[in-house]
Amino acid sequence: MDIAYLSTLSALAGSVVGGLTSGVATWLSQRVQARESQLAREMARRDDLYKEFIAAASKAYEAIVSNEPNVQEFVALYAMISRMRLQSPPQTIACAEKIMRATIDTYFAPGRTIREFHELAQSGSGIDLLKDFSEVARKELGAFTTL
Repeated sequence: MDIAYLSTLSALAGSVVGGLTSGVATWLSQRVQARESQLAREMARRDDLYKEFIAAASKAYEAIVSNEPNVQEFVALYAMISRMRLQSPPQTIACAEKIMRATIDTYFAPGRTIREFHELAQSGSGIDLLKDFSEVARKELGAFTTL
């Protein structure tokens, strides 16, 4: 074989290998960027849902002072929990359902006075229904940054 052919084939092989390497590196980079973008969108979607749930649950829990149920608020909470079932882990859903049950139970309990409310706040028992949910949601959303 002639040296000129060998040198030409080597140059062509080097170009092909270099082109393939560059193409594969670009493809992998695009794939990683797409995955990160997808995770960021999912995290933002869940963050918005959890914020809505916390606001709606807080509003519905006003039953601790008033015994006037608002059915639309409960329907909205159930709808949010159903949306969570589509995308959230079981632990987050369980905390949301626990808040829903406690809120409904509050309507069937006798109304509380400001003094009783103050005593509950001082003892720390049963006053912060959203604490467990908030902590579970924070852990869940924090997991997106480690992926």
